[in-house]
Amino acid sequence: MSKEEGTPAVVSDLINFLNASPTAFHAVDEAKKQLQAAGYEQISEKEVWELKAGHKYFFTRNHSTIVAFAVGKRYVAGNGFHIVGAHTDSPCLKLKPVSKVVKAGILEVGVQTYGGGLWHTWFDRDLTVAGRVILKKGNADSVSYLHRLVRIEEPIMRVPTLAIHLDRGVNDGFKVNTQTHLLPILATSLKAEVNKVSSENGSVESGKQNDGKNEKDKTGSSNAKHHPILLQLLASKLECEPDDICDFELQACDTQPSIIAGAAKEFVFSGRLDNLCMSFCSLKALIDATSSDSSLEEEPGVRMVALFDHEECGSNSAQGAGSPVVLDALSRITHSFSPNSKLLEKAVQKSFLVSADMAHALHPNYMDRHEENHQPKLHGGLVIKQNANQRYATNAVTSFIFREIASKHNLPVQDFVVRNDMACGSTIGPILASGIGIRTVDVGAPQLSMHSIREMCAVDDVKYSYEHFKAFFQEFSLLDANIVVDI
Repeated sequence: MSKEEGTPAVVSDLINFLNASPTAFHAVDEAKKQLQAAGYEQISEKEVWELKAGHKYFFTRNHSTIVAFAVGKRYVAGNGFHIVGAHTDSPCLKLKPVSKVVKAGILEVGVQTYGGGLWHTWFDRDLTVAGRVILKKGNADSVSYLHRLVRIEEPIMRVPTLAIHLDRGVNDGFKVNTQTHLLPILATSLKAEVNKVSSENGSVESGKQNDGKNEKDKTGSSNAKHHPILLQLLASKLECEPDDICDFELQACDTQPSIIAGAAKEFVFSGRLDNLCMSFCSLKALIDATSSDSSLEEEPGVRMVALFDHEECGSNSAQGAGSPVVLDALSRITHSFSPNSKLLEKAVQKSFLVSADMAHALHPNYMDRHEENHQPKLHGGLVIKQNANQRYATNAVTSFIFREIASKHNLPVQDFVVRNDMACGSTIGPILASGIGIRTVDVGAPQLSMHSIREMCAVDDVKYSYEHFKAFFQEFSLLDANIVVDI
């Protein structure tokens, strides 16, 4: 896309990242490309790591979580890790294992809700599908199975609302039934028949209501579980045959692109800002803070970004923040430079985590939903989140460190505390703080419409976030050396 006049380069780069990342898998793939272009070497968790000071590395887990790190040239085992953590997933509609649904001559796609989405915002949007596919390659004598990303760019589905004439009270309050109301329409049985879209056994889709369970196709075959017209669209995109598709993880996606918008071109309008905005800003900050030959010359620690999957549903997965992925990385890096197993505990106590997850900006139409003295605003810089009940992991020490970095670079910061009479959300911060024992501050750029299919934030806050994270990577070691707490 062409750069908007006067728009910071980091914001234009964010737009490109968002448009390339309809799913967590695509976000990780885009992050991987940017890291490789910046000289980061891919390593595998399945292999022994042989790391060197002054070098840069990354690895992926499930291709939906990615961890990148740069080892300082003055690093020795037992030194600390300076980490920014974010997440790659966002609330969405994910296709069910059996997605074929036919009702009233309409082909619908069975979906399940992922995360806590504002589901009413998914109605009347032009939708498509994206995700990953497991493909079979070769023949019976030599067969292999490949992980491939797929995205159909054009709109192919829609969740239509019911006409007001059939629900006169809808404007008095509409409650979405996530089981029955959210099935996207893919096609009609009549049109599928005209186009001779046939199932695996050659029979045409009928108008009979069907959930895919009673098909006579091969047990477990994709054609028994999903509409052939959908499989054909995927196969065409992947340049394979429908029968080569063994399985997939797909989600519905909005086809409207992310843009810089507003009368003064001061906003970003996009899906998935929570939390791809923080993922991108932290990734770019790490890349730019390690780009030159001298970047790591005086660095005694390890600069790291960890972007996790499954935050929106609790982080309890093999690739979520609740898994050992970060602790495993810290352990393997430490042990790569020394066999002394006791040095890891020392390293953890010297380390620091910035948990970066988007924050709630003050909404002008709902100002009573914010605590009076804690009202983050758009254009106001990163928000430091605090909660006495540890829904956020910030404390006075970690907050001070982050504020001090901001002060040195003349960057604005804001505070957020939830009202006492409202429930508080949480982040990966408390999960990692309690699981690893690492000092943590919870922060995030302010946004509106969080968890909607279409969110918004301020251009200035993207720039502030990137600059704050970059300064953290560059200066934390020196600042931390002057802070005394546990003596």
